[in-house]
Amino acid sequence: MLKNVAAVLLDGVHPFELGVVCEVFGIDRSDEGLPVYDFAVVSAEGPELGTHCGFTVSTPYGLERLEDADLIAVPAGETYAVREYPEELLAALRRAVDRGARVLSVCSGVFVLAAAGLLDGRRCAVHWHHAEQLGRRYPRLRVEPDVLYVDEDPVITSAGTAAGIDACLHLVRKEQGPEVANKIARRMVVPPHRDGGQAQYIERPLPKTSCDTVGEVLAWMEAHLDEELTVEQLAARAHMAPRTFARRFQQETGTTPYRWILRQRVLLAQELLEGTDETMDAIAWRTGFGTAAALRHQFVRALGTTPNAYRRAFRGPEAA
Repeated sequence: MLKNVAAVLLDGVHPFELGVVCEVFGIDRSDEGLPVYDFAVVSAEGPELGTHCGFTVSTPYGLERLEDADLIAVPAGETYAVREYPEELLAALRRAVDRGARVLSVCSGVFVLAAAGLLDGRRCAVHWHHAEQLGRRYPRLRVEPDVLYVDEDPVITSAGTAAGIDACLHLVRKEQGPEVANKIARRMVVPPHRDGGQAQYIERPLPKTSCDTVGEVLAWMEAHLDEELTVEQLAARAHMAPRTFARRFQQETGTTPYRWILRQRVLLAQELLEGTDETMDAIAWRTGFGTAAALRHQFVRALGTTPNAYRRAFRGPEAA
C-alpha cells in the first residue's frame, strides 16, 4: 500500500527533481477524492542542505523517518554522480527494501541506489548524459539509456528531470489505479503517460572513430544519406575489399555500415522535424528512407515514437 512517502536529500540537491516528488506525493488533493500521502522531506546530512541553485533547504526530519516509509524517493543532486554517500543512508535504503518498501530515483539519484547495492543485477534508467558514467562506476547493473523510467520492483529509476514525473505517476497508476494517476496528472497539467523514451532528446553526435582508416568514408556517408549506399560502394571509396571494409568499419565504429547509416538517417530526420516545416515525404526523401511509411517505421523502431509525435513534442501541435 502506498501511503507513507519520504524524499531523502543530500547536499547539492536539484530543486526541480525534489519538486517533482513533492508535487506528486506532497500535496493534499482530498478535495477531489484523491489519496493523501503522509509525506516528508528527509535530510541525510544535517538539518540544512544546499541546492545547486544557491539557496538552502531545511527540514526537521532525519534518517529515522525512513524507517516507516512505504516509498523512499531520491531526487537528483549536483555531485551525486561522483561523490560518496553516508553509510547510514545506504543502510537505511537496504533495510527499507528488505522490509518490503519501494525506492525510487530521479535522474542522478540512481547513483545513491547503486551505491547501496540495490541495482546489482537489475536494469535501471538515468539521464542519458550520465549513462556511460553510471555503467562504469557500477558494472553490476544494466543501464537502459533510451527509456524514461524502469520498474524493477521494488526499485524504480527514472531518467532526467521530467522523467521523474513519469516514474511517479507510473507508481501511482500501478498502486492506486489509472483514475487516480490521471487526476493527479490533470492537476499538474502533464500527460498521464508519455510515448517514447529519452532517445528522442539525445543530441546528434558527430561521427567518431578511433583511427582514420574509415574516417573520410564516414564523412562522405554523412553527406550522402539521401543516396542508396552499399558496402561495395563504400569499400571502393576506402580502397578495400568489401569484407575487409566491413570488418574494419565494425572495429572502428562498433557497429555495421548499415546500422550506422540507419542511425544517422534517423538523427537527420530528428533535425529536420525540429527545425523545418518540410513534409514527411520530403524528409523521407532527404534522409534516404524513400517513403513516409519507411521513415515512420524506422523512426518508431529507433526512438519509440512517431515522427509526427516527435515534431509535436519539440515544436508544438501546430507544426505537426
